[in-house]
Amino acid sequence: MLVTAGAWLRRRAEDVAAVLFMVMFLAFIIQIVTRYVINFPLGWTFELSTLCWVWGVLWGAAFVVREKDEIRFDVVYSLLSDRTRRYLTVLTGLSLIALYGISLPAVTDYVLFMRVEHTAYMKVPFDIAFFVYVIFAVATLARYAWLTWHALRGGQAPETLLDSTQDGPAQ
Repeated sequence: MLVTAGAWLRRRAEDVAAVLFMVMFLAFIIQIVTRYVINFPLGWTFELSTLCWVWGVLWGAAFVVREKDEIRFDVVYSLLSDRTRRYLTVLTGLSLIALYGISLPAVTDYVLFMRVEHTAYMKVPFDIAFFVYVIFAVATLARYAWLTWHALRGGQAPETLLDSTQDGPAQ
C-alpha cells in the first residue's frame, strides 16, 4: 500500500515537472514569435520562462530524479565495495544533513522576507517565486536522512548508472 502510494505520488510529481517545462516552452515560443516575427517583445514571457525553469529544476531534483541518476563519480564509486559505498553514503548523508539543516532556518526566513518584493512584469511575490527552494531543501534533508539511516542499518548502497549497465552491482 505504501509503495503504491509512493509510486502514485512520484507520477504526480513527474506530471507537475512536465507541466512546468511545457509552460516554459510555450512561453519561450510566444517570446520568439512576438519578438522576432511581430517585433513586439513581451516581458512576461521571459519572466514566466525563468520562473518555470527555477521551479522545474528544483522540483525535479526534489521529487523526480532517482538516486541512481544523481551526479557522482560513478567510475570510481562503482569500483568500490558495497561496505565502502555504505561508509561514503553515511559520510555524505551526515554532511548534507548538517549543511542543509543549518541553513534551512535562515533560507526560510529570507524567502518569507522576500514577499515584500515582486517580479517586474507578472508581479509574483518573490516568496512564492523562490519557495520551491525551501521545498527542495526539506526533500533533500528527508532523502539523505533516509539514505543515511538505510546505510547505517547495513542496507545496500545506492545503485549507480554504471551498476545498472552491468550484470550486477560492483563488488
